[in-house]
Amino acid sequence: MTLLHALLLGIIQGLTEFIPVSSTAHLLIGQSVLRIVDERIFSFNVIVQLGTVFALLVFFWKDYWHIARAFFLGIWHKKPFETHDTLLGWLLIVATIPALIVGYLMKDVIETMFADPLTQAGVRLLMSAILLGLVERFGRRTRKLESATWWDALAVGFFQVLALFPGASRSGTTIAGGMARGLDRPSAARFAFLMSAPILLAAGAYESLKVIEMSGTRAFLPYLFTGFAAAAVVGWLSIKWLLGFLGKRSLYYFAAYCAIIGALVLVLR
Repeated sequence: MTLLHALLLGIIQGLTEFIPVSSTAHLLIGQSVLRIVDERIFSFNVIVQLGTVFALLVFFWKDYWHIARAFFLGIWHKKPFETHDTLLGWLLIVATIPALIVGYLMKDVIETMFADPLTQAGVRLLMSAILLGLVERFGRRTRKLESATWWDALAVGFFQVLALFPGASRSGTTIAGGMARGLDRPSAARFAFLMSAPILLAAGAYESLKVIEMSGTRAFLPYLFTGFAAAAVVGWLSIKWLLGFLGKRSLYYFAAYCAIIGALVLVLR
C-alpha cells in the first residue's frame, strides 16, 4: 500500500459510507482494482471508518448533544421518556443492540467471508439494489422521525445486522428499515445516521486495539492518518449532499447503481 492508495481508499470510504451503495463493497472493489495485497488491509478498512464516524459526529454534534443531555437529565429526574430527545436516546440504544450481539457472536464467520471479497461485494450490491427498490416502491413514507417508536428502533436495528456482512450497505439497509416502517426518506436517513455512530465506534475501538498490537504499527500510521482524514472530509460532504438529495428524489437511483455495479463485479471478477 502507498500513501496514494490510502488517500484514494479514504475518498472511496467517505463517498460511500453514507450514500446507500455500500462502502465495504466499494473498498473491496477499489483494493482489487489498485491490486493492494496487504495483511493490514482489514484493520485499515475499519480505521478509515472512524474518519466517517468523525464526520458524522461533527455534522450532527448538536443533535447528539441535545439527545445526550436530555437522556441523562431524563434519568436524573426519573422521567426517561418525557421528551422526544430522551426517547430518541433510548431508541438509538435499542437500534444498536442487535448488530452488536450478532457482530460479536459471528465475528469469525464474517471475517472468513472476506476470503472471496469480490463475490461477496457483487452479491451484496445486488441485494442492496433489490432492498432499496422494494422499500421505495412499497414504503408508505408518511411519518416523521418524531413519531418513531420502540418497534421502529428494533426493526431498523435488525436491518443493520445485514450491514455486518461484506458488501452490504449500512446506510442502505438502515434507511430501508426506517422506510419499511413508514418513515419518510429524510427521517429514515437521519435516524440511520444517528444510530450508526455507536456500532462504528465499537468496531473502530476493537480494531484499534489490534492495530496497536500489530507489528510495524508506527510505520503504518501515516497511511491510517491519510485514509482517516480523506474519509472524514469527504464523508461530511456526502452527508450534507445526501440529506438534501433524499428530500427531493427517490432511492431508485441508488438501486439502479447498485444493480449495475453488482452485476459488473460478478461478471468481471
